[in-house]
Amino acid sequence: MSKVMSVNAGSSSLKFQLFLMPEEEVLTSGVVERIGMEEGIFTIKVNGEKRVTKKKIENHGVAVAMLLDALVSNGIVKELNEIEAVGHRVLHGGEIYGDSAVFDEKVEQDIIDLTELGPLHMPANLLGYRAFRDALPGVKHVAVYDTAFHQTMPKDIFLYPLPYEYYENFKVRKYGFHGTSHKYVSERCAELMGKDPKDVNIITCHLGNGASLCAVQGGKSVNTSMGFTPLAGIMMGTRSGDIDPAVISFLMNKTGMTAEETINVLNKKSGFLGVSCVSSDARDIEAAVQEGNEKAILSRKMYCDRLSQTIGSYFVQLGHVDAIVFTAGLGENDVKVRAEALDAISEALQITYNKELNSTTRGKEVKISNEDSKIQVWVIPTNEELVIARDVVRLTGIK
Repeated sequence: MSKVMSVNAGSSSLKFQLFLMPEEEVLTSGVVERIGMEEGIFTIKVNGEKRVTKKKIENHGVAVAMLLDALVSNGIVKELNEIEAVGHRVLHGGEIYGDSAVFDEKVEQDIIDLTELGPLHMPANLLGYRAFRDALPGVKHVAVYDTAFHQTMPKDIFLYPLPYEYYENFKVRKYGFHGTSHKYVSERCAELMGKDPKDVNIITCHLGNGASLCAVQGGKSVNTSMGFTPLAGIMMGTRSGDIDPAVISFLMNKTGMTAEETINVLNKKSGFLGVSCVSSDARDIEAAVQEGNEKAILSRKMYCDRLSQTIGSYFVQLGHVDAIVFTAGLGENDVKVRAEALDAISEALQITYNKELNSTTRGKEVKISNEDSKIQVWVIPTNEELVIARDVVRLTGIK
């Protein structure tokens, strides 16, 4: 038995889960929020109860120290040396990493070199690693890349129809994200179906504030909706998803915004928020829909249109589909989005589903399709932290 920490470090946050492996038992979980701000928030779960501390948390090093102190003071571990390894979510592995990797000087340098591909996330990922490395000297660390699962996409799928030199010189291509989530739910779905992942084709729909779909053929990603950055693909909470790229220069000329300012609008002021003029949160959109807000109704219709169209295109690429999986916050809990998207594709893909079951399913593993449905439809909560812990065990050989 080994204790393994899974870490997801953001620019001002640090999410964590401590696992007992290989039993996959969660010993504790929590998050440090508002790092570097006036008042930070540290939340840790102890015996199923959330304990919250509010104080200034200057940096990630302080956040890690708080976490490690809390593990001991709450009796979750007796000594810190019980933690044998730490797995770190890293946004981007570029074309270098098609799998997770044990941290060494090269892995650290590659993260630095790849930062231009993920300038908002990669520095924070590196900060989290360094903070844990310094706090737990001698412990093994593993980088788990968000992009790695998608490195199996064929070249005709991941290349953009741009001058080839941009790919050769600058590696401009589709990379895809949410890889650990798509990997987990596709493998879990195959398991629930009683199948080997190699024997099924699955379309996974990771629908959160950020959203992406993945075509998984025989256990491997062959297409995904996000691209060079997480801005591409379907409409999201605040992101536009795919648009005509000429819109960017048009808006720059009309508004006087710079390219960076325009991209910021597409990243942070578009999607549900931009169309509804209400919120980026699907729960707020649903409340506004119930009140008859026309822009909220329109925003959800647009979202479901793009979701169902992408599912349809992946069905055509795969040739046949055994299952569709909904996961992440919106996918697991928004029954109206699931229903609207499924209704749009039900005739074409010969899907039937239990509407009563769908309307009562929130955040549980359940098959909502009927037995006569040509494609099974599942709701499966994602568990990216568990994927990280599994990769740590697999690559470090700890037992």
